[in-house]
Amino acid sequence: MTNKNYILGISAFYHDSAAALICDGQVLAAAQEERFSRIKNDSTFPKEAIKWILDSNHLSMKDISAVVFYEKPFLKFERILSTCIRLAPFGYKLFKESMPLWIKDKIFLKKNIADELISLSGGDSWNNKVLFSEHHLSHAAATFYMSPFQSAAILTIDGVGEWATTTISIGIDNKITKFEEINFPHSFGLLYSAITAFLGFKVNSGEYKVMGLAPYGKPIHYDTIKKHLIDIKDDGSFCLNMKYFRFATEMKMFSSAFEKIFNCQARQPESPIEQCHLDLAASLQKVSDEVFILLGKYIKEKTQLDHLCLGGGVALNCASAGALQRENIFDRIWIQPSAGDAGSSLGAALSYYFGECNNERTKSQEVMPFYGPQYNNSDILQTLTECNAAYEYIEETDLLKKTAYELSKGKIVAWMQGQAEFSPRALGHRSILADPRISDLKKTLNLKIKFRESFRPFAPAVLAEEAHNWFEMDHPSPLMNFVCKAKQGVNNLIPSVIHVDETARVQTVAQDTNRLFHQLLSEFHNLTACPILVNTSFNIRGEPMVLSPKDAFNCLMNTGIDILVIGNFYIEREKQGNALFELKNFELD
Repeated sequence: MTNKNYILGISAFYHDSAAALICDGQVLAAAQEERFSRIKNDSTFPKEAIKWILDSNHLSMKDISAVVFYEKPFLKFERILSTCIRLAPFGYKLFKESMPLWIKDKIFLKKNIADELISLSGGDSWNNKVLFSEHHLSHAAATFYMSPFQSAAILTIDGVGEWATTTISIGIDNKITKFEEINFPHSFGLLYSAITAFLGFKVNSGEYKVMGLAPYGKPIHYDTIKKHLIDIKDDGSFCLNMKYFRFATEMKMFSSAFEKIFNCQARQPESPIEQCHLDLAASLQKVSDEVFILLGKYIKEKTQLDHLCLGGGVALNCASAGALQRENIFDRIWIQPSAGDAGSSLGAALSYYFGECNNERTKSQEVMPFYGPQYNNSDILQTLTECNAAYEYIEETDLLKKTAYELSKGKIVAWMQGQAEFSPRALGHRSILADPRISDLKKTLNLKIKFRESFRPFAPAVLAEEAHNWFEMDHPSPLMNFVCKAKQGVNNLIPSVIHVDETARVQTVAQDTNRLFHQLLSEFHNLTACPILVNTSFNIRGEPMVLSPKDAFNCLMNTGIDILVIGNFYIEREKQGNALFELKNFELD
């Protein structure tokens, strides 16, 4: 038994299950279950993620001081039950559908978690110390304790936790103090999800598509949304008109009244996107921007703090985050890169260590969320040999030069290096890269590489020291969390990463936090005078980002990607005549 204080955080059983390990307040590892199971948004107990965390740190469950779950299931059960009773008889359908699951599994969650963990220890007992954080406290802890600030205001926004849907807190040193909240059913996240469903996309995974769709439309339904769906006060607080929603009484997001007020039929998944759908997405985004800005102004007035931390799934709306940042209300805004429920596994562990145990928090530094598995050249070679792959082994300096050269010639490169990102966004460790100067590249990447909707934008990864020459930005954006305007004339130079409204979701890449990716960008810059690459996640539609060398090779062989660079290995798809790989069927996401 070690004397070190290892704490395991877990999020599971809703969507995006994950596990995270901290030791004496420092993050050692974190990963989503989907990366191991290959099931996108996997909600099951994160068994494989925990196995990897324990094995990679040479630990067993006997070494773990405490396990902290990211929310309190009894409070959530109380909310569902009381809502069904209060809205009776209309809540009966939700009661009938949800209660069997709660009675079977979720009420006994503490025992079920302990049993799962005992099974991971081969039946050996451990201290069985399973604790529970509050949902929004986990969000707040994940963003504040990982931020570079010793004091900051904290805003969390999501669908719903136990009762809260939005919270405002203050973080000072090791303490987080909540002072205001908005409760269910009034939820901006659920409003966004309802319109996501109305537009034919999947709730809890398709919201970012709505954000990407918005610039193609006009916000002509802005007043309609504010008149009928949501009443927004001057302080940013809000109430939903439940006449138009069904999520409180049944497993459905919106009522038939939606179609009437927008004069637009709900879109069926995969059907053509019409102008009314584009305009609704644009209108929702304008409302989202307004809520972010009003809340920001109110929080600044109440706290007088210079920094803001954002958490919760809605915080990943980088367009609204960018709109808030441009208001210059705060000196700096920091957003947890895994702001949704996956990141709450990390927040649960941190909240217990600092908040409950009252441990001192040392001065924080800007860190990148590279907490997942990594593979050395021996691991990669073993996989390539098993796959009968043709490859070259190239030393790092030459590998960077060769990769940059092929990118400059229009080749599409899959790039897998170092530890996997604990983030829904690829940050240069599990990325597909391309030359942003190619005018029709967006169509090629969407339809032939990613197998996804043609309207989806791509992000630019830019050398941090060059970003100000290309984009209107005053702060670094290493986590790709803010949309900003491109500088005048840039659209013609890098058309594949500038959206139709002349904005981009920028990732700034610095030498001290992302060395190898920075060096690749530098090589490309030397060749082309362009310090930017297209950066999109290394996956295909319906699948999570790749994790292992096998995942990477399978993705190469199932797409139009030209080259895979993984570790020191350089693999060209056209040379894989006798390779063995798993043929994929592209599923809807």
